[in-house]
Amino acid sequence: MKIYVTRRIPDAGIKLLEGHEVDVYEGSTPIPRKLLAEKVADADALIPLLSDQIDAELMEAAPKLKVIANYAVGYDNVDIDAATKRGIVVTNTPDVLTDATAELAWALLFAAARRIGEAERFTRAGRFSGWGPMLLLGQGIRGKTLGVIGAGRIGTRFALGSRGFEMKVFYYDQERNETLEQELGAKKVDISYLMHEADFVSIHLPLTQETKHLIDAHQLFRMKPTAVLINTSRGPIVDEKALVAALRAGKLAVAGLDVYEREPDISAEFFEMENVVLAPHIGSATHQTRGAMAELCAYAVLKVFGGEMPSNIVNREVWSKRR
Repeated sequence: MKIYVTRRIPDAGIKLLEGHEVDVYEGSTPIPRKLLAEKVADADALIPLLSDQIDAELMEAAPKLKVIANYAVGYDNVDIDAATKRGIVVTNTPDVLTDATAELAWALLFAAARRIGEAERFTRAGRFSGWGPMLLLGQGIRGKTLGVIGAGRIGTRFALGSRGFEMKVFYYDQERNETLEQELGAKKVDISYLMHEADFVSIHLPLTQETKHLIDAHQLFRMKPTAVLINTSRGPIVDEKALVAALRAGKLAVAGLDVYEREPDISAEFFEMENVVLAPHIGSATHQTRGAMAELCAYAVLKVFGGEMPSNIVNREVWSKRR
C-alpha cells in the first residue's frame, strides 16, 4: 500500500509502516496544494497535519484513498462529509495529547498572569538594574475564579489542575461534567456569565460552525479589566480583531495564545503589544506526545488496511457501510 505523509513526523510512527511504500514531504512549511494533489493521486492512505486542508476536491483527485489519519485531535481541516460519502475512513489522535495541551494552557496562564514574556524581554534587553517593589507586578492565581470554555478531555484535565490553587471553577459546555462538579465543586454556567465572572478564562473547544467567533467583541468586553484569556484550542474561535480592540481598551488585562485565526499568520498588532503571550502552536509539543500521535496515525492506517475498524475513527458510519 502507498502512504503519503504531508510532513516529517516522529520515527515511532514511520517505523510501524515498514513494509509499505511511505512517501514523506520533507519541507518545513505546509505542503503546496498542487504538490499534495499530485502525491495523493495514487495513495491508499494519507497522514496530513491540521494545517492541510483535505476537502472534497482533493479527495476527488485520490480515487484509491481508503483512510485519512489526521495527525491532530481536531479535524476541522478535513471535510468529514465528503470523506464519508466516498467511503474514506477518517481518524484523529485523541487522549494522547490531553496532558500536554492542558499543561501548555497552564504554562500560558502563568506566563500571562506573571508577565513572564515581558519580564524575559526586559531582562534580555539589559534593563534589569535590581529588585524594585513596583517592578513588573502581575496577578496571583490562588483563590481566583477560573472559567473553562469546553469541558471535554483537555478542558477537564486543565480544570483539575486548579485543585492546588483553591480556585472557584465555572465551566461552559453543552453537557454536564460530573467529574468537575464532584471533584472541584465546579458550576455549569452560560458563556456570558462565565466571561463576566472569571479572572482566568481558558478555551478548550473544537472548531465548528457554531464555535467560530464564539468569543467575539460582545463576550470580550464583558470580561474584568484584570482578566486573562488563554486559547490553546483553535484560533478562529476567538475574533482576533475584537481581541486586539479589547486588549487595547483595557477590557481584559492579558491574553495567552497558542493558536491564531489565520494560522500561521499572526495579527501584526499582537507583536506590538506587551500584554499578549505568543506561542507557535506547541500545545502537544512534547517528545512523548508527538511520538504517540505518530503511532496512533500509523496504527489507524494499518488497521484499515487489515480490515479492522480503528478505535479512533471519527466517521463511524462509514465503517457500517463497509460491512
